[in-house]
Amino acid sequence: MRYAFQLKIEDWHSLLLDLSGENTVYVPVRSHKDIDYKIFTKDISQVVYNVAKPVTPLKSFLLPVKENVVIEKKNNNKQVIIGIPACDLKALGILDEIYLDTNFPDPFYKDRRERSVLIGTDCYEVCEDCHCTTYGVEPYPADHADASISLIDKDIIVAVHTDKGEELLKQASAIYNPQEPRSEILTIIEGKRNESKKRLRENNPTLPDYQTTGELIKKSSDDIWMKHSRTCVSCGACAVICPTCTCFLLIDRPDFEKVRQVDACQYPGFERIAAGEDPLHKKFIRFRNRYLCKYVWKPESFNSIACTGCGRCIESCIGNISKNKIFIEMNATT
Repeated sequence: MRYAFQLKIEDWHSLLLDLSGENTVYVPVRSHKDIDYKIFTKDISQVVYNVAKPVTPLKSFLLPVKENVVIEKKNNNKQVIIGIPACDLKALGILDEIYLDTNFPDPFYKDRRERSVLIGTDCYEVCEDCHCTTYGVEPYPADHADASISLIDKDIIVAVHTDKGEELLKQASAIYNPQEPRSEILTIIEGKRNESKKRLRENNPTLPDYQTTGELIKKSSDDIWMKHSRTCVSCGACAVICPTCTCFLLIDRPDFEKVRQVDACQYPGFERIAAGEDPLHKKFIRFRNRYLCKYVWKPESFNSIACTGCGRCIESCIGNISKNKIFIEMNATT
């Protein structure tokens, strides 16, 4: 952290409105039971802070579900994304390794990444399926954030981490006369962070860590995957909503249109090749394949973890499948 400042919530919202003039500003908004990103407007009644996570992962801002990759895109506007949970920020580690590879950088991802200002948030709310700390991820921004925020009473405490964050937020110093955070406020923030970590530990006392999970999967038999995949409908929701899954198809269309579209290893035919051969034609094998990728194969190829414990795959599964319960069962039977 470079420095931090404190603003009244009214001044913070005025600053966001000012920033909206030249940038597209996204904030987390509560709608019924769900929280998701929406473009910031004068209506601030539903804006929320320090929540566990929006429904949409950060990945969706950088890798659209579908796009034509042969059309040159020119967009100089920044997208300012506010309220990003630590699990999504941590997921940028593996996305950057894949899409910003020195030899084969993806120009579309790179452009969006450079035009994005990422403002993270502490999680003072913990969902039932959150398990970030089990995989070594703290419930507050520690990686890849340009700035981070916490709402304490009616004050926003902003920590600036990068040049990009400083450039964006220098307007606050020029107009709103922010104050240095009071020591008691910083003490409250530290206490809330510790409380969140405590709740996460209490919610996941027997869930194995990332490395142990990989070892359990490598040793597992077909029986456990056949058992837990029975209710899987191969909808692919778990992969599409995952902040670290990156598979896609390239679809050729007339007039030299080439469309990149999100793909998922849970779809039938994901690995089908010539003559109809398909090593993943059995559902339980496709089901196991996803976890082998996340906990075994990705760690062999990349430095970043491929699951950050957000729990979205559990929450989105219409088959009511919990990977956490599978790994706890594996751990208990070894």
